[in-house]
Amino acid sequence: MRIIPAIDIIDGKCVRLTKGDYATQKTYNENPLEVAKQFEYFGIEYLHLVDLDGARSSKIINHKTLHTIACNTNLKIDFGGGLKSNADLEIAFENGASQITAGSIAVKNEALVLEWILRYGAEKIILGADCLDKKIATNGWLENSEIELIDFIKKYQQHTLQTVICTDISKDGMLGGPSFDLYQEILKETNINLIASGGVSSLDDLLALKLIGCEGAIIGKALYEGKINLKDLRELC
Repeated sequence: MRIIPAIDIIDGKCVRLTKGDYATQKTYNENPLEVAKQFEYFGIEYLHLVDLDGARSSKIINHKTLHTIACNTNLKIDFGGGLKSNADLEIAFENGASQITAGSIAVKNEALVLEWILRYGAEKIILGADCLDKKIATNGWLENSEIELIDFIKKYQQHTLQTVICTDISKDGMLGGPSFDLYQEILKETNINLIASGGVSSLDDLLALKLIGCEGAIIGKALYEGKINLKDLRELC
């Protein structure tokens, strides 16, 4: 299972939110490159980089941070937040993203995402399935919908998308454990490569996610709050 630390960016700084609420912003480091280099030093290969300014503005904002990390580390970066147009995608890839995460745009403009799949290949596009009560949420989790999570994933799986990041918003930043039942349901109902996101608080959580069949797990607040030690994480990797 891939271990994927997260760096969320607001105003070029490394921050975390709770349940996606921008009012809960906590800044952990004003230099995201320092954080990324620390991850790499401890054997991490992957990074989930989220442009929270972009998610709120509906256009890519923090591409300079992406470029800086990509140029100064060997991390394989999946980038999300504010990707709404062909121009945004070109900026993301030109600045070093290995993959991009299509979240809100996958809800609001399916035709455009299918165009991206054809143009860049399904392996370059990750479906972002952020949900609350099994319903898809969009625009930095500021908007809810009536779209069922499983149906949403199945639709894109039919179009050859291979990988999904699923975040249960109710778990995000709470350090109360992931949505194991939800992930088991997704894995039972689909044949997708599932990356779990939200609630990871311990190495036991990671081992449990691996056991149920997750392809990857994103870790955020647990690292920044010291609930998971990078040395222990290196041994697990």
